[in-house]
Amino acid sequence: MESHERTLCKLAIADDAYIEALLVRDAANLEASHLDPKAHALVRLGALVAVDAAAPSYMAVISLARRCGASDDEIVGCLIAVLPSLGVARVVSAAPRLGLALGFDVNAALELTEPG
Repeated sequence: MESHERTLCKLAIADDAYIEALLVRDAANLEASHLDPKAHALVRLGALVAVDAAAPSYMAVISLARRCGASDDEIVGCLIAVLPSLGVARVVSAAPRLGLALGFDVNAALELTEPG
């Protein structure tokens, strides 16, 4: 059985020891994912968008993504990447929260550009 097949089986049966190790140690999670650190952080960001997470949740993942070398353009690019899968409503909901976590108040910027 291939490595990815073993992993799928462990996840499918909710192997407690395996899942606990992945949840407790970030390094174990990163290693098991077979992703580079930046991609790993960006995937986690995409998951936050998918679950419509609160703004504070974004802050920790964005900090991690930046430490791993992700630019703000790549971080915002996650919204573009998940748009076809998650839909417009979820991305529109996430944009202001992501902006705040990046230090940019989207709503205030929009108010400044509104006519009248």
